[in-house]
Amino acid sequence: MPLYKTITVNPTTKVFIWKIEESFETLSDGIDLTKNCSNRVVNMKSDLHRRGFMSIRHLMALEGYSDHDLYYDENGKPHLTGDKHISITHSFNFSAIIISDFEVGIDIEMQRSKILRIAHKFTPIEEYRTIANEDAMMRKLTIVWCGKESLYKSFAEKGVSFLENIYVEEFMLDDYKTTATVTYEDKTQKYNVDFLEFEGFTCAYALISEKQ
Repeated sequence: MPLYKTITVNPTTKVFIWKIEESFETLSDGIDLTKNCSNRVVNMKSDLHRRGFMSIRHLMALEGYSDHDLYYDENGKPHLTGDKHISITHSFNFSAIIISDFEVGIDIEMQRSKILRIAHKFTPIEEYRTIANEDAMMRKLTIVWCGKESLYKSFAEKGVSFLENIYVEEFMLDDYKTTATVTYEDKTQKYNVDFLEFEGFTCAYALISEKQ
């Protein structure tokens, strides 16, 4: 099976990344979906989305969880039965989960030049105009987007703006980590954000650093 990478972040937190190479039928083998999830899969128009959905269930199984252990709250945030926390992501032919004793978030994105055109919508773009190399700028902005997406998933409050409420501290590409803050209404939450790049993709995951 194409388990692409396992990262032990700390003794209570693990990241699992899957490279989606199998057919939907192969990925469906041995996976027992709830009725609701079965209906969701049937109604997915994209075969890649269906395969991504099933690959997530295989990643969960690595830690002993099934589809029946997963549920979503009113904000669309995934939860596991029991005390563990989970976050889920899928982009093209990669999917990933992070499972922890604490609140977490994860995101994977393909590195694409499109992000240069939309960056002003999610980050103060003037902070990145000094980067002379367009490829480096694309990579850095993708990391910022992934970081903000992972924080958004962890914080899970409707109304949070990537541009106005989530700030990612400056970092170098070879740092592979940074810090970030979400400030929304009367809540402020600080996070540690780690990132990695592989095969033209970026993955970032966020863990709470201080409880405010």
